[in-house]
Amino acid sequence: MLTTTDYVGTLFDNSESNSRKITLAFTMAGVALKKGHSASVILMVDAIHLALPNALDNVDVGAPFEPAGRLLEAFIEKGGQVLVCKACMVHNGVEESAIDKRFTVISGDDVVELLMSAKGSLQLN
Repeated sequence: MLTTTDYVGTLFDNSESNSRKITLAFTMAGVALKKGHSASVILMVDAIHLALPNALDNVDVGAPFEPAGRLLEAFIEKGGQVLVCKACMVHNGVEESAIDKRFTVISGDDVVELLMSAKGSLQLN
């Protein structure tokens, strides 16, 4: 389990409620990685649906932003962590076995620890 990260982006919306916030979350997290920081994106509330495989494939808000699926792949490839709130999954009826195997399920305690130890955060709600 990741115990610290320099940058935490917290995302609350899914692709049906606000694809712009999803795109911004992964764009900014990618920028943090490019600047040499460790970075994590936490999926909470409705955003846990983004933990399902291929959930970002059709999220594209247009220029100047990259499609969200590409942003996610680049983020993971460069060492970014996608973390999923377990309580939010349970509340929304999403089984851990259904989510992308590259993502890590975390608790509310983990969320607080990550936020309190991060150098910076961006919360998109």
